[in-house]
Amino acid sequence: MTLRTRFRLAIFVGIILGFASGLLAQQKGQYVPGQYGLNAGIAPDPGFTFASLTINYSADSLKDSNGSSVPGVTGTYGFWAVENIFYYVPAHKILGAKFFTMASLNLANGSLTADLTPAQFGLNGGGEGMADTWVQPANLAWSLKRADIWVGYAFVAPTGKFTPLASNNVGSGYWGNNVATGTTVYLTKNKGTSLSLATDWEIHGKKRGINITPGQAFTDEWGLGQILPLKKDFSRLLQLGVVGYDQWQVSANQGLTAAVPYYSVHAVGVQSNFILPTKGLNLFFKYEPEYLAKARPEGRTFAFGFSWTLRDPKPQPAKQP
Repeated sequence: MTLRTRFRLAIFVGIILGFASGLLAQQKGQYVPGQYGLNAGIAPDPGFTFASLTINYSADSLKDSNGSSVPGVTGTYGFWAVENIFYYVPAHKILGAKFFTMASLNLANGSLTADLTPAQFGLNGGGEGMADTWVQPANLAWSLKRADIWVGYAFVAPTGKFTPLASNNVGSGYWGNNVATGTTVYLTKNKGTSLSLATDWEIHGKKRGINITPGQAFTDEWGLGQILPLKKDFSRLLQLGVVGYDQWQVSANQGLTAAVPYYSVHAVGVQSNFILPTKGLNLFFKYEPEYLAKARPEGRTFAFGFSWTLRDPKPQPAKQP
């Protein structure tokens, strides 16, 4: 392999692998799969809700545009992110729908090591700190007889550290706009069996200080779940299910990365929820290994956390017969 070929491949590796480390100006989108799964269409009850989601992604395989491992490249890539998510749902409705707002303040750290064969050239990078901020200011949610649905608009503010060509970036360095939806359909009358789908279409701005505009991307996250009551009064519930995600780049990059091939990734895994309905508390865990990736890493996603709702107005106790 010539020095020129190794250099071009190193740039390609940096572009593909630069989510948390930002190495050589990544071309991926801002939306990280693993946010949704079971119950994706259910909006919080009126009041304030806090959710904490910790997500880990790790990969040791880089795929080319055909889904084959890139020859002569070895290494690891991974990141941790902690999302602090705040919801507010007022009691009144708009167009027969609940209105809610949401914002996510995020912390992240990531690392990248990559070696080329023959072992004469390597890449290392990593960064940590406050990442970009997700704000979803306007959403409408409808509760139907056999389905829960919401639609909303979100934007990503580039609050994370970003310097062009730096190896320790945490943020993306550009503004993003998103159109998002969530749907949960109940397959049984008692709503114990459900099928869920969340979607996100992201449109990206130009990176700060460098001529790169990542292409638009589309993500879907799905789940098929079953609720099992742990107590006869349904005060404790266990939910188990199969979940997955798919993400595609749907328009070309502009600027310096215009020649980089479109990326895509697909994953399927499992999720479990422990739900205390009367307490407004839900604890969850997800594991989603990726089975196909193109022009990006192929790895695995872990996510765990909880959500807690302080209802307003407070629910009234059931009247005695």
